[in-house]
Amino acid sequence: MIYTKFKISFLALIILCFQMPQKTLGQNYSKLANNLQKQIQQDFYLHSLNYYREFADSTAPDHKVSYLWSLCALWQADNEMEIIDPKKKYLKKDFTVIEKYNDNAPPAPGFDSYPAEFKKEDRYYDDNQWIGLTAMDAYKRTNQQFYLNIGEKIYRFMMTGFDTVSGGGLYWKEGDRSTKNTCSNGPGIILALQLYQATHQKTYLDTALLLYRWMNKHLQAPSGLYYDNLKIASNTIAKYQFSYNTGTMLQSNIYLYECSKQKKYLKEANRIAEAALKYFYADSKFRDDYWFNAVLLRAYQQLLKYNPDTKYILAFKKCVDNAIENNVNKNGLMGKPKPLNLVAQGGMLEILARLAWLQKEHYL
Repeated sequence: MIYTKFKISFLALIILCFQMPQKTLGQNYSKLANNLQKQIQQDFYLHSLNYYREFADSTAPDHKVSYLWSLCALWQADNEMEIIDPKKKYLKKDFTVIEKYNDNAPPAPGFDSYPAEFKKEDRYYDDNQWIGLTAMDAYKRTNQQFYLNIGEKIYRFMMTGFDTVSGGGLYWKEGDRSTKNTCSNGPGIILALQLYQATHQKTYLDTALLLYRWMNKHLQAPSGLYYDNLKIASNTIAKYQFSYNTGTMLQSNIYLYECSKQKKYLKEANRIAEAALKYFYADSKFRDDYWFNAVLLRAYQQLLKYNPDTKYILAFKKCVDNAIENNVNKNGLMGKPKPLNLVAQGGMLEILARLAWLQKEHYL
């Protein structure tokens, strides 16, 4: 009798072990992320100037230092690196570079696309918003007022790009009224909702809903994915579909669900997630830029809190593994053809850092 009970218990234990989630053998994403981060510092950081260069190849025919967009990619990536290794302090160091792009010109302070000490260029609403999103992620994690102040500054600047032409929405860049883009409205919704969660000021929620409704009316495809922009003069749609545009709107729905608890937003988030899976990841290869995909991964990661199905992450992971296997150069940077830009490296660094966290927390 004792032997029988032991045998039954042993069999039950074996069955239970097989039912438990198992860690997938394969890439060590944490190690890959740390290696890439070191290589970025070695190949892109200009110690003498405290700037980053745009291309790893210093002879590449371009500006002397990087565009702000590249720093947007790196700053978010370094936020994720601090999450997997809290002892590291990357964000404040990065910001000593970012603040050199600051421009206090009216109607509101914001960040130039290129530092004025070299050559003053346009201010883009989306570049500023990416900075704001990272700042708000850092604020939620650290509760430091410094980051909230940046988020509020960016919100004030982005709202100078709003008007009621074509029914509302934000333009893409300052001084250019030709298009209203998903890449400026999607992150604008998220920033407003992050600020609402942080401050509970209803104005932020009202803004988010205003932009959200405009986006869905003008730039959502029937599939659930999102088109690129509305051309104001002709009232026509540029129907390119990029992963980051779908990513911001997927994440917008998740934030709206968190803020309102209305299930319609979660239902829509799941619909968009499914459409993105079929369009962007069915072939186990990325359709567009690494950084674009990093933005969509943000949404898939957040969706796991409400939809535990890991199929989206696993499909994304196959694309990452394919890139690691086939598109790493001899120095460890992403992309074999030259020139290798900082945006792509920052995008992949964010992806690797997020997968490192997911690998630990969700047994992927």
